[in-house]
Amino acid sequence: MFSAIVREPIEPAYVLTLIGADQDGASLLFLGVVRDHNDGRSVGGMRYDTYEEMAAEVLSEIVDEAARSAGTDRIATIHRTGELEVGEVSVAIAVSSPHRAQAYDASRYIIEEIKKRLPVWKKERYSDGAEEWVEGRTPGAPDVAPKADGS
Repeated sequence: MFSAIVREPIEPAYVLTLIGADQDGASLLFLGVVRDHNDGRSVGGMRYDTYEEMAAEVLSEIVDEAARSAGTDRIATIHRTGELEVGEVSVAIAVSSPHRAQAYDASRYIIEEIKKRLPVWKKERYSDGAEEWVEGRTPGAPDVAPKADGS
């Protein structure tokens, strides 16, 4: 298994080299890329900020959980930080397993848990020059705010 938080561009071909095994019949690569629009606005790029030590630990935990659940340890997940342009890879998840269902299940679990738990914050840079933090769930925060009475 391999997981990392990086500042340099992610090379998909390299990520695939981390997972291959002759006994596997499925190799799956998911790439999350910066898209050119969001909520009707033209996007020029994205900035990803993180608390790297915590993010590396959480990402490793997520990959371990996926490996246990899917029954394969041939998983590589890399998340990028810093300034990215439209079309650049922000996250790569590669899974190799005996059968495709395991690979798909592990990949989906990893990306969904990254969205929920990884301490990474995104700031969109729009084509008109404006910038805005992208709303999302704050890692570690409860899904529902406590009531006024504290319950």
